[in-house]
Amino acid sequence: MSGRVDPPDGPSDSGASGGDDEYRSLVFDESFIQAARLQEFSAQERLEDEEHAAVRSRPPVEQSEGRSGGGVSKQGVILVLLIAVAFGTAIYMGIRNPYDSPPQPPAAPMRLDMLPLAPRGAVPGATPADLYEHSPAAQFRTGADGVTLPPARRSKHFSESQVLSALTGAKDYVIESSLDPDVLTGGAVRPVHVLLSPGQQRQFDRSVESPRSDGRHAATGWMVRFDPAKVALADPKVRVNGTLTVEEAGSNALEVTADHVFVYAVRPAEAGEDAHAAKGASLFTVRRAVRFHFDREDLRSHQMSVEQVSMRAGPMACSSDSSDTLSPLLAGKRVGHDGPAGGTDPYARGRSSASVCGVLAASAQPSPDRPSR
Repeated sequence: MSGRVDPPDGPSDSGASGGDDEYRSLVFDESFIQAARLQEFSAQERLEDEEHAAVRSRPPVEQSEGRSGGGVSKQGVILVLLIAVAFGTAIYMGIRNPYDSPPQPPAAPMRLDMLPLAPRGAVPGATPADLYEHSPAAQFRTGADGVTLPPARRSKHFSESQVLSALTGAKDYVIESSLDPDVLTGGAVRPVHVLLSPGQQRQFDRSVESPRSDGRHAATGWMVRFDPAKVALADPKVRVNGTLTVEEAGSNALEVTADHVFVYAVRPAEAGEDAHAAKGASLFTVRRAVRFHFDREDLRSHQMSVEQVSMRAGPMACSSDSSDTLSPLLAGKRVGHDGPAGGTDPYARGRSSASVCGVLAASAQPSPDRPSR
């Protein structure tokens, strides 16, 4: 051995000095013996079993503070368990977070303002081309080309792309609800339904299933449609003219107003599509202003809420029920003495059932005297 080494438990307290210091490196106290991994057999053990080696391995000595040699400490096991429990709790709370945002409140119901316009005389009839040529719709564009977008500019709280998304959503609704042939005369409703926010879809479904003239549950408030058993399109190319405008409704919503005039060439459904029937077409005009509401979730999902619809439509009889379908007066028809269907009871509570009616101006009708374009 080289150098002097103190025993594991520190220097001996025997106070030996002098010559004993020379042999201190060769003297092993109890701590050295206890820490030894090899143990020499006693003389008696060697005599009893000569095949034994001179030494044998000792079992590992348990170390202090609850640790065993080469093993895993209890503290380590507990720490691993705590981490696992904390991790599992975090996952559970992430799935069942009691502080999730509350569900969005239902959208405000759609409100409809409907004014039928009755003609003073007989409804003019001709081919669709002649009717359009001599009507105020002569310069209107056809179909979706008439629903034009204004420039999209960022607002105080919304980016340019968000403003464009609102305008595009409103345009899609106008096209699907007022120009789609399947919606106009085919009875389709899904193209309109899917564009509405979930908060309004239930009101839409009730309006289609049980339409009524109460200002909130008329199917014609959501879309333009005719009774296919009575009215057909004489020309699928609807004439359109109008505008789209957008503005903020607070810091979290955009409002878009679509104000368009739609001119439909219609004919009796039973007349067929031959050339003679086409000469019996007439024009039906709908002025439709729709105010849309887009919150930030609507912009992400490409849906919207319809807040207010204002309609002026004619020629049609004031007494006709327009809650389910619109009923145009066809070529050659007149209203005569037309008024509200039934009387108005001032003692009855609730919304009055009386119709409000307007007069369709002669200038809004096709006329041979009108200069062609």
